[in-house]
Amino acid sequence: MVKANNISTVQTLSIVQSDNLSIVESEDVFSKYPISLSVPKEAFEIAFRSQNTTFAGVFKFPNLGQDTQNTLYNSIYAIEMGVNVSNLSNPIRLNIKLDKEGTRNYTCSSWDGEGNATNWTTDGCFTSLLNGTVTCECSHLTFFAVLMTQDPSNYISKVDLDTLTYITYIGCGMSMFFLGIALLKHAVVRNTRHGSKILANLFVALFLLNLLFLSNTWMTNLNNVILCKAVASLMHYFMLSSFNWFAVEAFHLCLQIYRYSSSDIHNYMVKVCIAGWAPSMFVVMGIFSVGKYGNLTITTYSGNSVSMCWITDSFLHYVVNTSYYSLIFLFTFITFIIMLHWLHLLRSKIGSSQLSGRAGIFTIVGLFCSLGLSWGFAFFSYGALRVPSYYIFTILNSFQGFILFLYYYKTNMAPVQSSQTNTSVSTLNIFDNPYVVKK
Repeated sequence: MVKANNISTVQTLSIVQSDNLSIVESEDVFSKYPISLSVPKEAFEIAFRSQNTTFAGVFKFPNLGQDTQNTLYNSIYAIEMGVNVSNLSNPIRLNIKLDKEGTRNYTCSSWDGEGNATNWTTDGCFTSLLNGTVTCECSHLTFFAVLMTQDPSNYISKVDLDTLTYITYIGCGMSMFFLGIALLKHAVVRNTRHGSKILANLFVALFLLNLLFLSNTWMTNLNNVILCKAVASLMHYFMLSSFNWFAVEAFHLCLQIYRYSSSDIHNYMVKVCIAGWAPSMFVVMGIFSVGKYGNLTITTYSGNSVSMCWITDSFLHYVVNTSYYSLIFLFTFITFIIMLHWLHLLRSKIGSSQLSGRAGIFTIVGLFCSLGLSWGFAFFSYGALRVPSYYIFTILNSFQGFILFLYYYKTNMAPVQSSQTNTSVSTLNIFDNPYVVKK
């Protein structure tokens, strides 16, 4: 325990453990000890704002609670400063060397000390494993421990991580290029059809999502907390907006299939733009206000890690993104099935070879991507299907922009269809439909 009476005298508190906990002058000697811990100067400064004097107590609790058989070395560490300290830009660091790594999962967790049971959470703590040392970086004061499990499900191999990274960079780069060309064509041609405008808005959301994703790692390496939170919130916003535009696309198709013209709806594009862009803003603002955006680390079996700016609370990530997309997926998937049935009826009506063979497959793939169904492979990222689903998800979604560009060109830039097809389509009472394949 240390005590400081003057804010000008406080420094980062560095502590090591061999037999006992001891204070050292700097972190330079941490590598010589099996366990080390540092409390940043920023924590003392926050404490001084609440009281004229401050202290820091670091405690080790061996065998605390009945669930400590799952903690590393059966130990829990606690830091107490007499005031609430949270949202540190320079985190508290706990380093623990491993006797052997094996295939265990190591997760830095915290507990607020309340209740009769140790209710562990990863909120505010980040885990990294490098050269046989587990490092915990936590932005608040609490009880800390490294929990272990035999299931390494949160880890992937270095080969898989590197391969997925390369596929993502190449695919996202291609998607941005072709989405940019599609948006340029849309601006030059000035297509006034509602279907084309909806696709253009979807392209904008996907283009900015890809841009932020590609620049995310570079932004993360700048180690600017505010910038990282801004990048994470913007990327999350455009991802959710892309989901919204998938739903708008499905809604527009439903109008056409069920004999309604979007031109008969007053201010139709204004309304769908509000539906496409506005809801995500409120979700992101709520998450940003509770401080859940920050630096997230993905770790491989060998200890290599990749960091990105994203939602730091895994539970919140699943609740917001997975449940949100599940509702979108249900609507778009039903629409996709209805569209397949409608295309089958259209083929039987007009007898067009353009709705069969390669052209038919291309139409179905384009429709599949325009409704965002490729994101549904994230539902299979569990158990034995986890790594294969990562590859399918990464390939389809990183090249999604390229597929959508080809689909947009086919459905909006092709020559006007023949009168025979027009007659057949009008018989089915389909209005302003961008998905009628041209002959």
